[in-house]
Amino acid sequence: MVRIFRAAIVAAATILVQMVSACAGAAVVNAPAGPVRGVESEGLLIFKGVPYAVAPVGDLRWKPPVAAPAWSDEFDASEFGPACVQPTRRVVSIYAEDLAATSEDCLSLNIWAPKDARNAPVFFWIHGGSLTSGSSSQAAYNGAELAKSGLVVVSINYRMGILGYLAHPELSAESPDNVSGNYGLLDQIAALEWVQRNIAAFGGDPANVTIAGESAGALSVMYLMAAPPARGLFAKAVAQSAYMLSMPELREARHGMPPSEAVGVWLAGKLGAETIAELRARDADEITNAVVGTGFLPWGTIDGVTLPRQLVDVFDRGEQAPAPILAGFNEGEIRSLRALLPPAPESKVKYKEAIRTGYGDLADRFLEFYPVSDIDESMLATTRDAMYGWTSERLVARQTDLGAPSYLYFWDHGYPSANRDGLHAFHASEIPYVFGTMALTAKAWPKAPDNAAERELSNAMLSYWSSFAKTGVPSAEGQPDWPPYADDESYMHFDKTPKPARHVLPGRYELHEEVVCRRHAAGDVAWNWNVGVIAPPLPPLAPGRQC
Repeated sequence: MVRIFRAAIVAAATILVQMVSACAGAAVVNAPAGPVRGVESEGLLIFKGVPYAVAPVGDLRWKPPVAAPAWSDEFDASEFGPACVQPTRRVVSIYAEDLAATSEDCLSLNIWAPKDARNAPVFFWIHGGSLTSGSSSQAAYNGAELAKSGLVVVSINYRMGILGYLAHPELSAESPDNVSGNYGLLDQIAALEWVQRNIAAFGGDPANVTIAGESAGALSVMYLMAAPPARGLFAKAVAQSAYMLSMPELREARHGMPPSEAVGVWLAGKLGAETIAELRARDADEITNAVVGTGFLPWGTIDGVTLPRQLVDVFDRGEQAPAPILAGFNEGEIRSLRALLPPAPESKVKYKEAIRTGYGDLADRFLEFYPVSDIDESMLATTRDAMYGWTSERLVARQTDLGAPSYLYFWDHGYPSANRDGLHAFHASEIPYVFGTMALTAKAWPKAPDNAAERELSNAMLSYWSSFAKTGVPSAEGQPDWPPYADDESYMHFDKTPKPARHVLPGRYELHEEVVCRRHAAGDVAWNWNVGVIAPPLPPLAPGRQC
């Protein structure tokens, strides 16, 4: 769906980028979208809150994004745009960060570019937050240090929650494709299209875009790799703590998931609305907060247009974008996400009984990896491996099958404040090291010490990620070479220092791959976080099927 003649754009932008003016800390770029005025700081040109599309709001809510019209007056890009509407924070969390403002009209992006950039690689960051919360303005995502390494860094906002992922028969009837949902994903695609049209004016190379994200951002990376409308809009991918969960289909109940349209009808009823018109008449913040507690979870929907089939099927069939990939997961993913854990069994006997009921002929293998001797640690490891570890290794394995350079990592780094709180290598703790923003994390975030060892590790991480975006090969001066996964299932182990190794957590990936294979073949069981002591009885292997 690339509707752009790159050669013409780059040629035109070579002229435009020479028209950049910078004086007294201000910088103006004459982009195809219109003149944009940002700020110059420490050799960088920084532009915030630039509109890449118009979000349909109010009476037009729940429609695909509309391309932002070009402007003629200078757009003031000195401040972040508002975050997209999200639930009011109700609990204290290490991830909580005050957002200056939220709005339905939130489809903006930010750019950090070296002042002298010409055809520089583009690092396109998608924030996490369970497709429910978060913003590109979060301090840990500040792109300045990555940009200083020679990248043009772009971060985006996109619609989330009910506003970004509601499917409903009425909405499908309005669509020329007879589909609904996936509005947040369509926003991401629209942002990539804006980058293709405009980024050369900021010194970026539209032919060398790396999509990157963590958690729900990494889920979005997988959606983009699977989405035909996104094909050709990026060249490489980074997926940090991705999770390849079951996805609902638009009109059929499959794999333990009800149809998305039926969920939309049910949710509208829970909110006291009989029609989409009634929901459109309601305030965006009101309905977003009203959804909390209903059990609604925003997912991409298999609609046959934007998302053609289950991610596991797309990657098994080799239908995903053949992009080089860097992917990995953290040792302590679930230590900061204990809400994903089921209640612990009352005793070791109950633990073993539950595992034997759920895993049948695979129970002995399961208990070898997740023993009864330490139930808490075993439960933490089970959910980590079933969601994040399995997904990460599957991604690099399938990209390797396509012949794409693929690199796996395991983040196992702890530091005193995190370890003291039982949060060794917790979910997202690698992000400040990659961005070089350890001093900018959220208020309740366990602070890493400001010392030479931590700075050296951060510099190594930033360099590996930056070089991957530039060349497709992660490297860092003075650090060990990062072997590709194709080299006997190699990976990089990040603890105190980076160390290459082989066979991360041996046997775990194979176990969870077989569980998913059997559940998928049965067709009526999800392979989400219903694992460990709450696992449903494992379906028998289908006749003639190998897992």
